[in-house]
Amino acid sequence: MTNLDEIRAAALARIERRERGYRLAIAAAVAAEAALLLAFLLLADLHDRTHLLLLVSAVLVYTTLAIGLAALGAHVSRVGERVVAAIELVGAGGEALR
Repeated sequence: MTNLDEIRAAALARIERRERGYRLAIAAAVAAEAALLLAFLLLADLHDRTHLLLLVSAVLVYTTLAIGLAALGAHVSRVGERVVAAIELVGAGGEALR
């Protein structure tokens, strides 16, 4: 294995490790927010208009954030795929663009 192959393998390993950490952090955040939303639903008096307004506001904010995060995740995945394709091109003897 050449030095360039070792560098590529190390870079891909770091990318995979960070992706696992990212997914774990997202899962922990989803679990925490779900627990807090459940607590709100159990404790709120939904006949009180203020509590209902808080619930609707929270759902609107979380929906907007979820859509934004999904779009950002799709963009990052696309960019990551382009980087991996470039690494594979260089590994196959292709010329990298500078």
